[in-house]
Amino acid sequence: MQNKLSFSTYALIGTMLFGMFFGAGNLIFPIQLGQMAGTNFWPGLIGFLVTAIGLPFMGILAIGLSRSNGLQDLASRVHPLFGITFATVLYLTIGPFFAIPRTATVPFVVGFEPFLNDGQVTLWLGVFSFMFFTIVYYFSLNPAKVMDYIGKYLTPLFLVFLFILIGTAIFNPMGAFGSPASDYKDMAFMTGFTEGYNTMDALASLAFGIVVINAIKSKGVTEPKAIAQATWKAGIVAMGLMMLIYGLITYMGASSVEAIGTYDNGGLIFAEVAQHYFGPFGSVLLAIIIVLACLKTSIGLITSCSDYFHSIIPKVSYKSFVLILCLVSFIIANFGLTNIIQFAIPVLMFLYPLAIVLILLGLTSPLFGNKRSVYTVSMFLTFFVSVIDGYKALVANLPGWTVSAFESIQTFYADVLPLYSMGLGWMLPALLGVVIGLLLPKRTVETPYM
Repeated sequence: MQNKLSFSTYALIGTMLFGMFFGAGNLIFPIQLGQMAGTNFWPGLIGFLVTAIGLPFMGILAIGLSRSNGLQDLASRVHPLFGITFATVLYLTIGPFFAIPRTATVPFVVGFEPFLNDGQVTLWLGVFSFMFFTIVYYFSLNPAKVMDYIGKYLTPLFLVFLFILIGTAIFNPMGAFGSPASDYKDMAFMTGFTEGYNTMDALASLAFGIVVINAIKSKGVTEPKAIAQATWKAGIVAMGLMMLIYGLITYMGASSVEAIGTYDNGGLIFAEVAQHYFGPFGSVLLAIIIVLACLKTSIGLITSCSDYFHSIIPKVSYKSFVLILCLVSFIIANFGLTNIIQFAIPVLMFLYPLAIVLILLGLTSPLFGNKRSVYTVSMFLTFFVSVIDGYKALVANLPGWTVSAFESIQTFYADVLPLYSMGLGWMLPALLGVVIGLLLPKRTVETPYM
């Protein structure tokens, strides 16, 4: 007999999903957006929500509604080799190479580094990151308990401390909204739209989708249609909570300029807001918020990555992968936040167009009969744009790495592709790929999870 989930179960799974998504980056980007958007608060926020909320929600739905058995299964609809390659690169990106180390470095930089002398930073980063990943390792050993750890305990505790700060800012505003700055003056919506990429949540959603499905199955729901419906409902809970908090944090940033001035870093803005309202205790409050935010996200990422790598290398146990990923993340974290971000941005700019197109194809597959050629050609054409996007971001950070052939291709793309300057040049090639794929001989993709 098929179990029917209660609203409280949907809420618990949705809260778990929110907790896995909402890390320190989700705090610092919207508050900085608020400061820069000022009186253009609404168009900037709406653009941000489209990519910071809409894309992750579609990613969760793409796994659940397309009845894929995880990211590799969905990506294999392009080609089996592409499936394992793309999934591995994505898991390494949101895992031990970039996202997981960042979960340790961000709380250290924001909550602890301001109180240290320059000569002490390296030592204490090592101590903090070791303690951080020891805790993450312990909580990640039993994936069946992740929903309880994150949904029942860590996320509610995080929300209590966060709403102390947000509630104070809402009921006792710091001041009026300032004037829009930079691109928010004339292009607030599109600037907010591209800013939402920085959360990395669209990439993470492809990995977290299977965690949600497994959590639903653990509650006795095994029928594919029921799993898809439960995924949709849990996603609504998670994204609704994220939308509320994004809006409140953006408002807090927009109203803060008059009282604390402007800053280039969202972490510094948060620190100044906390100091403004609570004095020295504000730094302690902020440290607690940031650590809890990153801790729960790190547990979710370690769990997802370990599950995946164990599935492709079953001879290595899940617990061994937890240990390996924690150790690698600890080592990379000690290279420092600046270096992690510097090398992460080019990889993200390469992966994001591919991930977005894969999500959209997964959601719309019934419209083109799950035809493999649509997946293959669309992703193939998107790849040729995304690789130049990644190159452009790499050269921006490391100017000495220019390649003349890539420079020529970049100039060509800028001349012929609509919205290329906004980072959306992949849209036309992806759409063209769909059209070409539809015209090719029919060959559907086998979907064993149906």
